Amino acid sequence: MLVIGFPTGALQANCFVLAAGAGEPCVIVDPGQDAVEPIEQALREHRLAPVAVLLTHGHFDHTFSVTPVCDGNDVPAYIHPDDVEMLSDPLKGISAESAAFFGGNLEMREPSEVRSLTDGLELDLAGLRITVDHTPGHTGGSVMFRSGTQEGGRLVISGDTLFAGSIGRTDLPGGDHPSMLSSLQNKVMTLPDDTVVLPGHGPTTTIGRERATNPYLLQLRDAVQPDDAQAAPHRGL
Repeated sequence: MLVIGFPTGALQANCFVLAAGAGEPCVIVDPGQDAVEPIEQALREHRLAPVAVLLTHGHFDHTFSVTPVCDGNDVPAYIHPDDVEMLSDPLKGISAESAAFFGGNLEMREPSEVRSLTDGLELDLAGLRITVDHTPGHTGGSVMFRSGTQEGGRLVISGDTLFAGSIGRTDLPGGDHPSMLSSLQNKVMTLPDDTVVLPGHGPTTTIGRERATNPYLLQLRDAVQPDDAQAAPHRGL
């Protein structure tokens, strides 16, 4: 699998281009601010033809360039329905302070074709088999994308659900901390240790490394013991 990644915009959100190999179809994940030019450069350099854009969630630092990328290549955007409103109203997903920074105005519009993501959905795109995991917490419509085989080469694009050494914040509109803890417990910590994690911000990591060192996963693991699992499964973080 060919994986090309680069940070975009002021908030350095990671954008990824995935393909079976050079000269093949590809999918683009999270085209954020100022992503159009580096995406076009990657497509030219590796002779790739996009077939879809996948969005891990609706925050503008991950979606700002989705319309020019989709409409410019005549491809659909995939997003969970709980976050689709942010494609045309990005201020729905940010704090009042952040909105004031942009003068209370941040203009975006939906791409011409938007398709819905659901938990467990299997996508066959660009010769890749991609599984969708709904992981609410950072936003109501946050998802992760898994690909690879049981024999190896497994990866997950985690968006802002999981970072190297941290997790996504839950204090923005649409965020929910108990939902985040449930997503981490049921969708992240169940993945094999050798799964490579491509996060929404920051460096690449692995599930095994995060299971062993990420303080949020360690606290979650230690907080839920057989005797008290029913009492306080969502406390202590």
